[in-house]
Amino acid sequence: MFENLSDRLSQTFRQVSGKAHLSEDNIKDALRDVRMALLEADVALPVVKDFVERVKVRGVGQEVTQSLSPGQVFLKIVQAELQATLGEANEGLNLAVKPPAIILMAGLQGAGKTTSVAKLARHLKETQKKSVMVVSADVYRPAAIQQLKTLAEEVDVTFHSSSVDEKPIDIVNGALAAAKLSLIDVLIVDTAGRLAIDTDMMQEIGALHKALTPAETLFVVDAMTGQDAANTAKAFSEELPLTGVVLTKIDADTRGGAALSVRAITGKPIKFMGVGEKTTALEPFHPDRIASRILGMGDVMSLIEEAEKKVDKRKAERLARKMKRGKGFDLSDFRDQLQQMNNMGGIGNMLDKMPGMAGMAQAVEQQAAQKQFGQMEAIINSMTPKERRNPDILNGSRKRRVTVGSGTQLQDLNRLLKQHKQMQKMMKKMKGGGLANMMRGMGGMGGPGGMGGGMGGMPPGFK
Repeated sequence: MFENLSDRLSQTFRQVSGKAHLSEDNIKDALRDVRMALLEADVALPVVKDFVERVKVRGVGQEVTQSLSPGQVFLKIVQAELQATLGEANEGLNLAVKPPAIILMAGLQGAGKTTSVAKLARHLKETQKKSVMVVSADVYRPAAIQQLKTLAEEVDVTFHSSSVDEKPIDIVNGALAAAKLSLIDVLIVDTAGRLAIDTDMMQEIGALHKALTPAETLFVVDAMTGQDAANTAKAFSEELPLTGVVLTKIDADTRGGAALSVRAITGKPIKFMGVGEKTTALEPFHPDRIASRILGMGDVMSLIEEAEKKVDKRKAERLARKMKRGKGFDLSDFRDQLQQMNNMGGIGNMLDKMPGMAGMAQAVEQQAAQKQFGQMEAIINSMTPKERRNPDILNGSRKRRVTVGSGTQLQDLNRLLKQHKQMQKMMKKMKGGGLANMMRGMGGMGGPGGMGGGMGGMPPGFK
């Protein structure tokens, strides 16, 4: 995410390092590069001008302390201003109202609105233990109602049936009555989208808003549309009392223009971001963490939180106990760790949040990397329990049987064994515990390129 912007800014910081102090002359080039990086990232021009001016005012005359180089001082200023542009802190949903708290979702067609409804329903159910009902008031897109019904079943929340023959206002009134009757905590309403903003659309959603008086009115917008996302959000905010924004497809946004423009142009906080297609792929938007990721400093806190949520704690504890007893990290344990990485969105998602690894994330998040993970699992599954416990017994004939059984080549098996040895050494250093411990161990790593004294935190095969 935001790889292009990260690369350009990293080059800029290298140019100002080594200076005795920051002056208007020696940061002029750096500021020009920052301006170009932001414009190329499709950040809105007024936002770019304001941002660069604020960095200039703070940067000129900043003396270098004993522990910081000018490059680091400049980096700190840019980070602070990025965070100010994105919003000072994560702003959660305000659901402190008489139940059911209503969340009205608005946005253009194709922005990922219906999927975001399901993601948000899952998030509220799993993280806040809320009972959730979803309803579709989109009577114009034939598959919209069925799509939401399917997603509601997937995330296991209540679905209120609706029909294309009904009026949107009747649908939402019926859903509200049903939610009250069932003592539902949160009602999420999916509204119709259009290819562009039109009068009919705004009148309809305005009427729905008036009838429901929602606790939250969220605008869902595709981050990949860049500056247009901010302009569309502004147009909606002028017609509708929005309380926040949900940025979708942010995982595929290499530029970052939408994220940096939406808050500044609309004055509305970005509350959530969609980071993938799965219903689990919704994250609260933390401006400080996003600023760190843009600057190549990683987002270790989100990685730790993800590990805490998605890593199988029983397996992690069992592995920790096993390592404490002096028993080795065998191939069954290795397979468990591969599965845990997959649960966290794959190697690319993890690398994107590791300090200094954002550039590598794009390189490894190819089908080849995912294919290799699948191959490794197939190889381990083709072994006997005895071979998994003690891979040293794998002689020529055993290796042939394993490769034939897994549909792989001898070099694939040998590479896996080598990577297992590397992981084994790393686990000894961490005293077991596996992936969750690895995430916590990275918690103290900060700053650009702050990977500590080497690449010990890297997954196997990427050293």
